[in-house]
Amino acid sequence: MPIPLLAALQFLTLIPPLVKRPFTEKELGQAVGFYSLVGLIIGAVLVGANMLLALVFPPFVRAALILALWVLMSGALHLDGFLDACDGIFGGFTPEKRLEIMHDERVGAFGLAGGVLLMMMKFTTLSALPNPNAALLLVPTLSRWGMSLALIAYPYARDQGLARAIKDNAGWKQLVLASVIAIITAWFTFQWIGLIALVMAGVIVWLAATFVLRRIPGLTGDIYGALNELVELVLIIIFVAWQFTT
Repeated sequence: MPIPLLAALQFLTLIPPLVKRPFTEKELGQAVGFYSLVGLIIGAVLVGANMLLALVFPPFVRAALILALWVLMSGALHLDGFLDACDGIFGGFTPEKRLEIMHDERVGAFGLAGGVLLMMMKFTTLSALPNPNAALLLVPTLSRWGMSLALIAYPYARDQGLARAIKDNAGWKQLVLASVIAIITAWFTFQWIGLIALVMAGVIVWLAATFVLRRIPGLTGDIYGALNELVELVLIIIFVAWQFTT
């Protein structure tokens, strides 16, 4: 198994360390190309869990358990970024203050409200999907592809930090690899609808990143996590609307 893939798995999930040494900054940068594949692996676990849970639980209970597993598999990494991003982006009056708030580990009113709304909407939409397996496979893949896109395509706000090192060692080669994985997954899950979902994921990242760049001078690790959560939520909503109207 390639070292960058192991780095991506260890960084984005709770998988036990398979490499008994710290990853280099170059390896962490190369791992960006495998973010989509990590999302696909997460999606496959969610699909398997959903199929087993469907044997004993009704849709509402199943949706709650799947959502809990979804959060736990990433160690709540992206959810934590979403909470910090809500506090910083909406709670400060200057770019410097917004970055300072995001760096603070405490959760404020905007973060609490955003987190509650996010989880409530994810639970509601998951429970409304009559056949969620294909969406469970594709959505985590596209959301992590969105993080790859944001990492490479947009400036970073801080001079130091882990995300800074990852961005400095990732390039368009990694984005192409992540995109190929995302495109293949999109086609084999929903065909043309899947490719449209991929485009929608890119549009969500573009809109959100454009909004963020008006508030702070670049993206941060917290913003990458927030983008992941936002892409997941919007895509699930879109799939619910599509299945409801067809």
